[in-house]
Amino acid sequence: MAYQTPGAGALNYYPCRYGASKLLFRGPKKDLDRPYVAFVGGTETYGKFVDRPFPDLAAAGLGVDTLNLGCVNAGIDVFLNDRTVLDLCRAAALTVLQVPGAQNMSNRFYAVHPRRNDRFLRASPLLQTLYGEIDFTDINFTRHLLQALARASGERFAIVRQELRHAWVARMRHMTQTLRGNVLLLWLSDHAPDDMRRCDRLGSDPLFVTRAMLEEIRPAVKGLVEVVGTREEVAQGCDRMIRSDLDAPAAREMLGPVVQEKAAAVLQDALARLL
Repeated sequence: MAYQTPGAGALNYYPCRYGASKLLFRGPKKDLDRPYVAFVGGTETYGKFVDRPFPDLAAAGLGVDTLNLGCVNAGIDVFLNDRTVLDLCRAAALTVLQVPGAQNMSNRFYAVHPRRNDRFLRASPLLQTLYGEIDFTDINFTRHLLQALARASGERFAIVRQELRHAWVARMRHMTQTLRGNVLLLWLSDHAPDDMRRCDRLGSDPLFVTRAMLEEIRPAVKGLVEVVGTREEVAQGCDRMIRSDLDAPAAREMLGPVVQEKAAAVLQDALARLL
């Protein structure tokens, strides 16, 4: 696999902040006095290892600027807990919300870090009772937690997964209501929301989200755009990602620039109809 090594040509994300937010966003920092479309989401929206992420590419020909509010490993909680992000979205001509997975948010079974949503903080008494044999003290990330739960008991894990799905629907409803429905949902993944085999397992994001869950949210938003990257598109994009040897494992989890470009093209059409 070819790749670019760090050094003089290393990717600069131009990290910046807006308002009172403690979050670091991808820059360069934008002029908020101009009309813009806000893009909210996780690692793919941020564009990790990608020179030009889809929020930048989608701006071409729209006549408005784009504001990238993506955060690496973000769940929905980080945005709901950030007043600046919510204010920026409410001031936008439209907010494109990348559909998040259901794992990186606090729920009845466990709590996550308020800003780094992939960080597991603690198990609730309910989870400790359900999984009395597990020592949670050495678990630091939500994926690690869910892997441990799934290995211990598939039957009990199904209960946890269903709770995450219920919590996701409630949290997404709250988010769309907070933004007054001026939201375009973006499904961006390597599988479709109809693929229940993929949606049920501990695989790629958006983790555990299904078509039925999206349909529960759909009446509250402007629309839903679906972009599914093929294996070939993901593989082609690997050669164009800007990363170091140490970043190789993380880069293999990304959809890559070819799928990003595909998402931008689909979004351009959708945004042109809505703006």
